Amino acid sequence: MTISISEIFNFNSAHRLYNKNWDISKNLIEFGKCSFPNYHGHNYKLEVKLSGKVDINLGNTISRNKICDIVNKEIIQHLDHKNLNIEIPQFSNLIPTVENIAIVIWDILNKIFENKYNLEVKLYETERNFVVYKG
Repeated sequence: MTISISEIFNFNSAHRLYNKNWDISKNLIEFGKCSFPNYHGHNYKLEVKLSGKVDINLGNTISRNKICDIVNKEIIQHLDHKNLNIEIPQFSNLIPTVENIAIVIWDILNKIFENKYNLEVKLYETERNFVVYKG
């Protein structure tokens, strides 16, 4: 029997979508106002979903406290109130799109959870714009 548990987190970050190898006009065509040089921010909503077998001794797949502790320490403290382009090393050569942010988050968490769970990351950039990444 497999069951899933999800937790929701929030963080705020600034970013700029642009390709360093393109001129301003090409970046504007591809990314629109998201490529403006003074950055912009989002109130991200992150849903972390772990699926696995219920441990008969614990009555759960993984404790909610453990999920919250790990995500808060490894993701939220790392990304909250940061400029992703400037302050987060993973984005020094990676455009911080919502897709790439979700992949970075998944990579960090999957290493910690050691592939033990079927990890899924859902990241909302706005109420209408979100991605789901399962590795």
